[in-house]
Amino acid sequence: MTKRELTSRQAVFYRVIFGTETSAGKWFDICLILVILASVLIVMLDSIESYHLRYGVLLLQIEWGFTLLFTLEYAVRLWCSPNRKAYALSPYGVVDLLALLPTYLSLLLPQTAPLLIIRMLRLLRIFRVLRLLSLLNEANILAEALHRAARKILVFFMMMIILATIFGCLLYVVEGPEHGFKSIPHSIYWAIVTITTVGYGDVVPMTAMGQSIAAVGMLIGYMVIAILTGIVIFELNKRESLEEQTEKEEAIRKSRNCTTCATVEHDPSAHYCRQCGSSLPAPGHAPEDE
Repeated sequence: MTKRELTSRQAVFYRVIFGTETSAGKWFDICLILVILASVLIVMLDSIESYHLRYGVLLLQIEWGFTLLFTLEYAVRLWCSPNRKAYALSPYGVVDLLALLPTYLSLLLPQTAPLLIIRMLRLLRIFRVLRLLSLLNEANILAEALHRAARKILVFFMMMIILATIFGCLLYVVEGPEHGFKSIPHSIYWAIVTITTVGYGDVVPMTAMGQSIAAVGMLIGYMVIAILTGIVIFELNKRESLEEQTEKEEAIRKSRNCTTCATVEHDPSAHYCRQCGSSLPAPGHAPEDE
């Protein structure tokens, strides 16, 4: 993806819209976050029946005002971006586009209007404003651990689906439609709710055999949480171990031996031996043979 040359006007807009180094760029993002919060509040108010009946037209007009404003902002971002394709395909660009679509889709499918709540994702820009890069790094570490554990998690979920199917079929046979287990899919739904320890209580086994099977499912549910947590923690600990090993190797690489008393010095900024006071060789250089 090649970058294109920006005109002076585009460069000014780019620094304000995409950057937080300047006060104008920071204030732009702060104002944008406030507008996003206001638009989300309008969507929430419109979902309340009393407000919808009384102020529905006004709220709709305000919502269209926000949508047109966000559409203009998205167009300006594309216009002043050095690499339009990179921005459009970036996480921020995709979220910016998705935040616009529900309003336009509501013209054809009114039931999609509540999807405007996706604009909350745009509040992720607050990380850029507050410069919470350490939190972003932590999030990247967690995402990397989940990516490395993806196959293990997939296999585990496949096993859980098989177990849920088995439990559902057992309860369908033991309890039957007369106790609320109307079909095998409905029984599998009960098994998933039970194994995940959600426990809605809309379907409950009534027989002793069914309750015994349900008890086993509940115990397995606790294992689900423990195993999934253990998989992710293992990957996080493995990363920390690799980082510690790298740091130790780096310390060993930078360590120096005093040519007088052979004391090992790990501090690369030290110039003299802490034991005898003799001059130390430069980091990464072995002392010359006499």
